[in-house]
Amino acid sequence: MARATGASETAVRVWLRDERSPSRVHAQRLVELSSLVERLVRVMQPAYVPVWMRKPIPLMDDDKPLDVIAADEHQRLSRVIGGLEASGAV
Repeated sequence: MARATGASETAVRVWLRDERSPSRVHAQRLVELSSLVERLVRVMQPAYVPVWMRKPIPLMDDDKPLDVIAADEHQRLSRVIGGLEASGAV
């Protein structure tokens, strides 16, 4: 979550303990991440999603999905997932 939101790992732990809420920008990235993961579990085994999010994806010029989200380019990732959804991948 830290990598995708651009927040520190300490900040993420604070959010998870419900001691503080993420800033507007971090909260938006969390929403984007959640939405993308929900779509991914429909086209691949749920246990593989964390691996896939960390590996270079050729269809995204070998960028890693978590880095794409962190760069606020989630639309690129959404298009790739859309292709997986259209192909019925699992």
